Amino acid sequence: QVQLVESGGGLVQAGGSLRLSCAASGNTFSRAVMGWFRQAPGKEREFVAAISWTDGSTDYADSVKGRFTISRDNAKNTMYLQMNSLKPEDAADYYCAARRGSIATMRSGYNYWGQGTQVTVSS
Repeated sequence: QVQLVESGGGLVQAGGSLRLSCAASGNTFSRAVMGWFRQAPGKEREFVAAISWTDGSTDYADSVKGRFTISRDNAKNTMYLQMNSLKPEDAADYYCAARRGSIATMRSGYNYWGQGTQVTVSS
């Protein structure tokens, strides 16, 4: 079993920065890939970024490329999402997710999910 716990959400001004964390526990093979998804009110949950725990490869949604950076800390079993130059459209509940195998961008490809952390961006 894999457990994921997000933290770091909050209220920031447009143009500001925020760093999200996702602490992971459980079988490492079941969380070889970890990613971030976000869901705004009335919208579908969408892919933000993902990272492979084994080789460090990453993938980003076009909307966040150049602004967000996903990273990992193997010793702490923690994944991070550094969000810079935040825009009002980035406001959403952000969810940590994990899966076995290779990087995927579809919500249905991930088996484990955290509880979410809210990011609010004021204009």
